[in-house]
Amino acid sequence: MFEYLFSQYRNYPKIDIILEIIGAIFGLWSVWLAKKDNILVFPTGLVSTFIYAYLLWQWELLGDSMINVYYFVMSIYGWYHWTRKKGNQDEFPIAVMNNKEKRIAFVLFTGTIIFVIIVYFYFNKFTNWYSYVDTFLTGLFFVGMWLMAKRKIENWIFWIIGDVISIPLYFAKGFTFTSLQFLIFTIVAIYGYLEWKKILNNSTIQEAQKF
Repeated sequence: MFEYLFSQYRNYPKIDIILEIIGAIFGLWSVWLAKKDNILVFPTGLVSTFIYAYLLWQWELLGDSMINVYYFVMSIYGWYHWTRKKGNQDEFPIAVMNNKEKRIAFVLFTGTIIFVIIVYFYFNKFTNWYSYVDTFLTGLFFVGMWLMAKRKIENWIFWIIGDVISIPLYFAKGFTFTSLQFLIFTIVAIYGYLEWKKILNNSTIQEAQKF
């Protein structure tokens, strides 16, 4: 079993294996902190996304690399967004998407897929089945990260769908550690959604009691 899961690492540079493990650990830590609605989700995420952006570029997985560059930028934005206060209260607490944000999410999803398709055609990367899945995943994860930075509960739905697809995808690509990371991501994302929903319901009750 061990040979089946990890034999693909036999010819990898040791530094890449070490970096993938570190990136996976920080990625898992970041998702756990997101579940807890803890602002440290962003600095830990910055470490993970920086490592993965580099590794995925080395592995010529352009769509995946672009996702992580985007994550890096959105983590900086989200870090700033979550720190904003109104008095002693968060200016942007956990909330649901409004109609304007739904339209933006649709445009972001569609625009991202079109952009990735153009990039893949330009670099002639549509050479196997998972290149096509990459384009769809990039759209999902772009929207998921934007919604998390905006502190919208729907971000977890996009993460869960994308994580479930990524488990077999990364295993097929030969990156077992990353595949296992996405398996854990899926579990944590489900609990993250439930925990955010509980926080949102409690805040709604508190607001109603004021009146």
